[in-house]
Amino acid sequence: MPELSPVSAALRVESPAPSRNAALHKVLTELEAVFLAEMLEGAGLGAASESFGGGVGEEQFGSFLRQEQAGQMARAGGIGLAEAMFTAMARGARDE
Repeated sequence: MPELSPVSAALRVESPAPSRNAALHKVLTELEAVFLAEMLEGAGLGAASESFGGGVGEEQFGSFLRQEQAGQMARAGGIGLAEAMFTAMARGARDE
């Protein structure tokens, strides 16, 4: 039996529209990726080093690297921001 990730467990929330849950979770994961990219930039990830920096190219394309790394982090579970928002939103939709 395949191991269930927190994402698949959250998608099992009983609701009339499972495809809406999947779409909501995808959007929330993308939102978490944007948040993580900003945090990585603030932490200095991708900043050119003084001695072996990549020059102008590294400065121009460093944001693409940060965005991709943040996207991978979010899809792997990230910091749990997408899961927390999804759970809260799914609970709110059930209560209505």
